[in-house]
Amino acid sequence: MAKQKKAGAFDIRVVIALLVGIYGVVLTVLGITGSKAEVEKAAGININLWGGIGMLVFAALFVLWARLRPIVVPDED
Repeated sequence: MAKQKKAGAFDIRVVIALLVGIYGVVLTVLGITGSKAEVEKAAGININLWGGIGMLVFAALFVLWARLRPIVVPDED
């Protein structure tokens, strides 16, 4: 009987979550520290802040998905 193990860090969903999360942190910091002139250019919406928060939520959902439904790889003898 073959033993099974999880893909773990090699799961593509974790890699995507990491990349989107890094961009989300950068955009969130830029949104918090940005100037009022940048906000006025975007019709009064702090798009960096909201985009960054959206990306962080997306990354968290991907990590949650990878944890709840892991990819199982059969172990070859």
